[in-house]
Amino acid sequence: MNLLETLSTKTILADGAMGTMLHARGVSFEKCFDELNLNNPAAVAEIHREYIEAGAEIIITNTFSANKFKLGKYGLQNHVQEINKAGVELAKRVVAASFKNVLIAGDVGPLGVRIAPYGRIKLEEAREAFAEQIKSLAEAGADLIVIETFSDVYEIQEAIKAAKEVCDLPVIASVTFTRDDRTLLGDDPAKVATRISEAGADVIGVNCSGGPSQLLRILKQMRQAVPHGKFWIKPNAGWPEQVSGRIMYPADAEYFGEYALLFRSAGANIVGGCCGTTPQHILMMKKALESAPQTSEVLETSEVSNEETAEINIQTSQLAQKLADKKFSICIEMDPPRGLSTHKLLAGASLLHDSGADVINVADTPMARMRMSGWAVCDLVQRQIGVETTLHFPTRGRNLLRVQGDLLAAHALGIRNLFVVMGDPTSIGDYPEAADNYDLVPSGLIKLIKQGFNMGIDHSGTSIGQPTNFFVGAALNLCPQDIETEVKNLNRKIKAGADFFLTQPIYHKDDGPKLIEAYEAKHGKLNKPILAGILPLVSAKHANFLNNEVPGISIPDEMIQRIESAGEHAAKAGVDVTVELIQAIKPWASGVYIMPQFHRYDLISEIIDQVKE
Repeated sequence: MNLLETLSTKTILADGAMGTMLHARGVSFEKCFDELNLNNPAAVAEIHREYIEAGAEIIITNTFSANKFKLGKYGLQNHVQEINKAGVELAKRVVAASFKNVLIAGDVGPLGVRIAPYGRIKLEEAREAFAEQIKSLAEAGADLIVIETFSDVYEIQEAIKAAKEVCDLPVIASVTFTRDDRTLLGDDPAKVATRISEAGADVIGVNCSGGPSQLLRILKQMRQAVPHGKFWIKPNAGWPEQVSGRIMYPADAEYFGEYALLFRSAGANIVGGCCGTTPQHILMMKKALESAPQTSEVLETSEVSNEETAEINIQTSQLAQKLADKKFSICIEMDPPRGLSTHKLLAGASLLHDSGADVINVADTPMARMRMSGWAVCDLVQRQIGVETTLHFPTRGRNLLRVQGDLLAAHALGIRNLFVVMGDPTSIGDYPEAADNYDLVPSGLIKLIKQGFNMGIDHSGTSIGQPTNFFVGAALNLCPQDIETEVKNLNRKIKAGADFFLTQPIYHKDDGPKLIEAYEAKHGKLNKPILAGILPLVSAKHANFLNNEVPGISIPDEMIQRIESAGEHAAKAGVDVTVELIQAIKPWASGVYIMPQFHRYDLISEIIDQVKE
């Protein structure tokens, strides 16, 4: 099979993950997978055979980390040629035994060290290391070279140049992207595709990253930048999650089958799977490709419209995706600690995540009391617990300089969801004499984010280098004293660009419909998700306090009576009435925003369990 000629007439199916399959067989991630070519070739060969039986027409050698830098971590830096040669030879034996026309791709991954200008390794040193590995793969009989999972354009350019210098095999160069459709160094798909093409790669690729949905839109942007290029697409099986100490991937095989056709119609010449995928994923892709005849549409240029690009910006947060898919979302509020210790907060976040919470909302100086920065808490929760966060972003106490610097900081930390509010006045907090000034009201800050930062410019119109991808929420009062004013404020926030709304606590299932009807009577259909505020009751004293002393909260008499009559089981009764309320508001609410009382995260866990049933 001549690879480049074949790509002009059909879409070829590559294999799936090697590391995932080895790990499933008991190989620790702490081990050197590449060394298995020497000390356990049967395990690697078995995986190759399974992918070929599933329908793969290209199998990738088990040599992803077989360069002198990565092998050096295991004391194997002098075995580069031996390990790469063994990887190709065992793949050749499996192909020969299959009696099928399957190509062998010599796999080349990143060096695992930073190269200039962002590291100490010189470009010549990097190219020399790549050349050593690629030459070994080519001499051992590889049919093509796959340079994959790179996040540094400078590094992949050196790898491509090295390949072109030491062999005449076809070269596929593939890059991985973060959740905001940028590389770790901030390059967008169009720039990456252009640089890879200019460096001499025969096929432009994107692999790993997120699931098929993300890679489909990246493919479209790449094809728009290099319309006559050939493209390789190998997505992960969704974003990985840690469950009981194991790394799990959510996208099943049938889902990959559907996307195989979408990839082909968008212009992919080679499709396959990356982390989390298995022979079953490849089998379903094969069946899908065979079920629909190849058409000339694979050669057509895919275009990404301005509307689709705008949608990409919105869909970079998991919360945004879930709300777009009309799935009921559960968000839980947590307050930052008043001191340095984060143990209790992280333990609570872990419990909530395991229970099924979709997002942790981190308040910022609630009640104007000194607490740890919300940015730090969001970062800790996302990194250590693995659950997405929403950062409360008050305008009070911030001038334009600080607002914009804080937005950049939040984005740099991977925070994509913001809840814009005015914030509590300092007069009620720990430091009543502290400055309370602000330059922007909430609607103004929403406009700055959605019409400024998300378009790549700051308040003055100066470029910030690349657009942010914030999903922005705003406050909504479902039971205001002045409904006309609340409708006016709601409309102002929508015009500014608010993506969703979080409400104050409600206890009446009809609070939402009343305000929604008032808005739609004046402004038309309300097409923004509403996450209804839910504040569970934990005792009769608590219920009476909220009902009598907190402005804007009205609790039905029958609900208070249920809590009172429950006696020592009041907290359990609070869980029951909360679950009933959540079930009752599902027809008009897109989700709930639960505010735990007195750190009773165990009660919230019970509520989530029942709501998710």
